[in-house]
Amino acid sequence: MDLSLQRLRMLRELRRRGTVTAAAAALHYTASAVSQQLAQLERDVGSSLFERLGRRVQLTDTGLVLADHAEEILGAVERATLALEEAQSSVSVRLTAGVWASVASGLLPAALAALAAEHPGIAVRTRELAPEETAGAVRDGALDFSFVIEYSTYPMTWDPALDRAVIAVERLHAAVPAGAMPAPTVALPDLAEHPWILSGPRSHFGRAVRTACQRAGFEPRVEHEVGEQATALAMVAAGLGVTLVSDLGLALCPPGVDVRAVTEPITRTVSIAHRTGTARRTSLQLVIDAVRTEAAARGLGAQ
Repeated sequence: MDLSLQRLRMLRELRRRGTVTAAAAALHYTASAVSQQLAQLERDVGSSLFERLGRRVQLTDTGLVLADHAEEILGAVERATLALEEAQSSVSVRLTAGVWASVASGLLPAALAALAAEHPGIAVRTRELAPEETAGAVRDGALDFSFVIEYSTYPMTWDPALDRAVIAVERLHAAVPAGAMPAPTVALPDLAEHPWILSGPRSHFGRAVRTACQRAGFEPRVEHEVGEQATALAMVAAGLGVTLVSDLGLALCPPGVDVRAVTEPITRTVSIAHRTGTARRTSLQLVIDAVRTEAAARGLGAQ
């Protein structure tokens, strides 16, 4: 019996997610592709592995046995990769990272350029995801590591299957239309009467900013709900409202936006999340060191 690691990952994800559609989304495949691969896995095994119950699926006894072994097999593959890296005198490996816009544009270009110059054997490819999705993709094995954020006004609940390495600490600043606020600093209540441009309340950023405003005594009047910070800043430049922007996001500010320090500090911590047990990977540590060095060079070091 020849068992494909890719198909075992799909079976493992199917048990975790409960539907083919959710498993496909987590692994960045189409639902039809996952269905075809799972059907092939059933043919390889010679037995039914799952049955449909409405929109959800339930693993059969055989499927549960194979899924349990899939966890062990995939864990062994990861441990073998780690052992090979440690045994080699030079590091040569490819890592896949989860990123989001401001970290991809602000920290990664210089960090990866420095890493490539010193350790050309390490190739890092990136996949842009919403910040809320990156940690789960690492836990599920779709990524080797990802950048994650935690706001001082909205702490994260950490998955025990993940470890994190703190990279940088940023402040949030008020971004207002040019000339709207001449003072160099602004208190959050001063923004209460302005229309806001903000991501949705389910996003980490949207929830953190709303919480900060509520603690300051007001509910922000969100006139434009947008996900990308570059879009929000373009709207600020057009005079459509105000928003908050992080240190890394300042590079995205177009002309027509004034940046003001917020008197009540709001911070966010940028970390690299990776699966527990992979911290000894030489390649991963070299990536972490390179990004930390770039963050420190920008005055955003974790210290």
